[in-house]
Amino acid sequence: MAASSPIINTASDTPTILPRSAHSLSRSQIDENTLKVLYRLHRHGHLAYLVGGSVRDLLLGRAPKDFDIGTDATPQQVKKLFRNCFLVGRRFRLAHIRFGRDQVIEVATFRRHPHPDEFPEDPAEHKFFVQNQFGTPREDAFRRDFTINALFYNIADFSIVDHVGGLKDLENRQLRVIGDPQVRFAEDPVRMMRALEFRARLNFSLDANMLEGITKQAPLLADASPARVREKLMQFFRHGVAADVLQRSQSLALLQPMMGGYQAGETTFKLLEPLNQHFKKTGTVDEAMILAALFIDRFWQKCPVQASLPINEVMHTAGHLLTPYCAYFRLAHGLRHQARELLVGCYRFARGLGHRGQKRFLHNSATPRAFEMFRLWIQASDGDSALVDIWQKALHTDHKPSDQPARQPNHRTHRRPRRRRRSKPAHV
Repeated sequence: MAASSPIINTASDTPTILPRSAHSLSRSQIDENTLKVLYRLHRHGHLAYLVGGSVRDLLLGRAPKDFDIGTDATPQQVKKLFRNCFLVGRRFRLAHIRFGRDQVIEVATFRRHPHPDEFPEDPAEHKFFVQNQFGTPREDAFRRDFTINALFYNIADFSIVDHVGGLKDLENRQLRVIGDPQVRFAEDPVRMMRALEFRARLNFSLDANMLEGITKQAPLLADASPARVREKLMQFFRHGVAADVLQRSQSLALLQPMMGGYQAGETTFKLLEPLNQHFKKTGTVDEAMILAALFIDRFWQKCPVQASLPINEVMHTAGHLLTPYCAYFRLAHGLRHQARELLVGCYRFARGLGHRGQKRFLHNSATPRAFEMFRLWIQASDGDSALVDIWQKALHTDHKPSDQPARQPNHRTHRRPRRRRRSKPAHV
């Protein structure tokens, strides 16, 4: 985005409009199928805007994860225009337009905040109340969370439309909430997690009012849906910002209400960074490894290698540490079992070679995964790297194919053995 670009601002209650000549966003950067949807809506007399994070990312020179569209057409009108359209949601109707097997373009009708007389009579239901109250683009912009996520790209004239000051915040690399941060965080406490995520992903600063709002409203995150919080935590790892976000969360007293009372040690944050790099390399996010990484500091405190504890006791301690967290997020028993095995595997590696059950441990299918966890922990804690080399050699040697030819099965041994006749007792 041009730093000295001309901006048209006709009045305080009208949007700031950045014409095509004044910004860097080009149609060539937009997905071909998304352009088809925008153009068809426009040709049939509807407003058609590219909205949300895709506009933000394109103006920042980043590749958008996906493209969303906002329009004044109702979901039913969108469905009539596209044969490949499916309406989803009950209270909050959205149009999903499918292209091929893998691509779905989401089209949402501009909405507004419901008026007070439109809410249910029960105040307890207000928090969860969502209704299809269609509105104007400006009303829709003010419903969004952060100013940089409320920018629109108008396909009619290729301009950027800004109702909330997002263009200025992009230039200043600042994250700011639309409206009063304390009110918006009370509406949806997960917005505090999103704020820290965007700060880390975009390398933006947090507005002072936002920081104050997070500090005051942090306890509200304990009331958020654990399933939703868990999914957000996994997103931190998918985007490679988990270490930064969780460390910042702890400094803002947000980590405990976010994760059911969890507190992290300093080595934990050092471990999460290389763990995220490992996920990028493999292309998958391993939740069992994340779980083990979150508790490995506390695990070493309970199970120091010098104590030479029996493996059964180590397994019991690891399971006991993981249980409260797993119960809070309602994690499957299999996931807890995998995390426990990773911690026990790290203990086996840390105590060195020559212990009982070593051969069986080396042949276990879960051992390579545990070794990767142990290697990352040694790296994060500045541990004994020579121990990693010793175990790597042992793993390689133990799995090295033998030079001797495989023994051929003796087919005679598979025959049913001949029954022996019982000798008759001699008559006296």
